[in-house]
Amino acid sequence: QVQLTESGGGLVQAGDSLRLSCEASGVPYSPYAMGWFRQAPGKQRTWIASVAWNGADTYLTDSIKARFVVTRGTAKNTAFLQINSLKLEDTATYYCAVARMAYAGAGGYDYWGQGTQVSVSS
Repeated sequence: QVQLTESGGGLVQAGDSLRLSCEASGVPYSPYAMGWFRQAPGKQRTWIASVAWNGADTYLTDSIKARFVVTRGTAKNTAFLQINSLKLEDTATYYCAVARMAYAGAGGYDYWGQGTQVSVSS
């Protein structure tokens, strides 16, 4: 059974930093990319960042690449999303997912976690 568990969310103030974690287990293929998505209230879930199997290659959407850093743990089954200088518009549920590919892509994700909520206050 595939499980992805996100953690690290919470209520923070604008300007703070936060580090989200994701741990995957039971993924039926290898290698795999790990991606991060977010869903703001009333909006669709959108892709924001990915990290390749090698952990060195990353891909982030333009709107967040100045403040977000995506990394992968040495154990390969963990990924992290560092969010700096949080803004009100970063308020969302953040999800991690895995895709059957070695590179860091924006699509093809087929297993998802339950999400972790990030709420940014002024």
